[in-house]
Amino acid sequence: MSNTPTDTESTSGTEATRDTLNTDTMQWVSAIVALAGLGLIAYPFMFESTEAAIWNDTMTGTAVFLLAGYNFYRLTKDRLANVAVASLATLLGLWALVSPAVIEMGSNELAMTTAGGGLLIAVLSAYSAYANNSADTSETAPARA
Repeated sequence: MSNTPTDTESTSGTEATRDTLNTDTMQWVSAIVALAGLGLIAYPFMFESTEAAIWNDTMTGTAVFLLAGYNFYRLTKDRLANVAVASLATLLGLWALVSPAVIEMGSNELAMTTAGGGLLIAVLSAYSAYANNSADTSETAPARA
């Protein structure tokens, strides 16, 4: 007998070579983004801040927390994260990154922590959007609404 694979043997390994996404890792990414959003909420109350900085960080942090929490919930149900939600979180992270240059923060500590939190949110959310957008799904996956 020959060791040459038959046609059915060569196509049976295609499922093993699919580029699947590790949802456990992506859950951690979403959880870290959500915690960074909570950090944005807390920073104005930990450092000297202006009223505009309080509103900015609180609203941005709340939105990031809710968006990342939604994607975390989707990932716990073995579904891919919503790319649009992750992209919006990326934009909010970029806003938090540049907002100390636009809004008077009240202290250098608050400006640096807001910018650092925004950078973390932007990078991790962009990675989440990219990874979930380029992930292959099985052909029998249920339709996403």
